[in-house]
This record gives sequence, C-alpha cells and structure tokens, in this order.
Amino acid sequence: MTYIQLEQVSFSWPRGEQVLKDINLAIEKHDTVALMGPNGSGKTTLGKLIIGLLAPSAGRVLLWGEDAAKYSLAARGRRIGYVFQNPERQFFASTVSEEIGFALKLRGMSPEEAEKRVGEMLGLFELEAYADTFPFNLSQGEKQRLALAAVFALNPEFIILDEPFSGLDWLRKQHLLAMLARVGETGVGYLLISHDEEMCARLCSRVLHLEGGELR
Repeated sequence: MTYIQLEQVSFSWPRGEQVLKDINLAIEKHDTVALMGPNGSGKTTLGKLIIGLLAPSAGRVLLWGEDAAKYSLAARGRRIGYVFQNPERQFFASTVSEEIGFALKLRGMSPEEAEKRVGEMLGLFELEAYADTFPFNLSQGEKQRLALAAVFALNPEFIILDEPFSGLDWLRKQHLLAMLARVGETGVGYLLISHDEEMCARLCSRVLHLEGGELR
C-alpha cells in the first residue's frame, strides 16, 4: 500500500489560474523526497494538497490507500506533520518549552509525559539553552528547529517541510541539515520542498522537479 499517492491531480485557483496539471506521484512511508522548482511552479501547493489545506480541482489524493477526502485535517495531521516556510505562523506559546508541549497537551498527554517528551525534543534539536525564550526572539535557524521539534514531538509518520533552508546562512544550514539527518535516522520519511540543490542532494534519496505545474 502506497503511503501517499496523487492520481492525475490538478489544481486551479477560483479565478481560473492553473497551478498544477495532471500530477502523478507515489511516496512511500520512509521515503526522503525533495521537490524542487522555480518560484510559482506549485511546490507549496502540492504540499498543501497532501496535508489537506487545499483540495484538488481534479484527480485524487490518496493517503494510506484511501481517498484523502475521507480524512479530516486533524486526522491527516495526526500522521503527517507540516512545517511552514515561515515557522512563526505555527507558534502559539510564550516559551520554547511551551511551544513544543502545546499540541501534546491538546492530545491528552499527561503533564509528566509531556514534560519528558519536551525535554527529549529540546535535547534532540539542541534547544535546551532557549527553553524559556520567547519563540519570536529566536534566530531564523532556531525558529526552524523549534517548528521541527514541535512537529516531531507528536511522533508523525511523515513530515512535509516547506523551504526550511530559506533565509539561513551556511552555518545555520549545516546545523539544520544535521537535525533533519537525525529525523531521517529515526525512520520518519519526509518531503523536502526547497530551492537548495546541495541540501536536497545530501538529505534526499529522490529529487523531483516541478516546472510549469508539471512534474519533470
């Protein structure tokens, strides 16, 4: 059973502008896939179609062998994590620790379990020194690591990352690369939407190219 599958998927905005055309794609649970292409090629749109933030204009998105339309956004989110290009958009809490623990509490995890999990994520993503820091005061690279930590804390099976290297200098890119490599080592697959050819080549076993709304 294919984990994520797109069958002849097209997407157009209400004004009629077509973004994606006849996309066929299969991704397995543990795949590490890069999606590259110029601005406006539809990379982010494709990611949002998978997670359910957008619905296809034509064709079908299948998750776990079933039509994705049968799953709510929350049901998809329990299995597939999504890290936005601008991580600030998914921050809710007043400290880094609270941000990581926010969704854990919503899912009913006990305070003791949540505290333990938060500690594990602070260590894994090297954020211990910022545990009590206001998330918006972090550097861009630290914000990316926090967003990833908050998603990874929920034990997703797969993660979609939208331009995680955007705005990072070389050193911070290397730091985030190391974090993503650790994620891959745990067996969690991911779709990496990026312009960065070097990072995609180092992190992903398969590289896809979108151009003019079509996979090349």
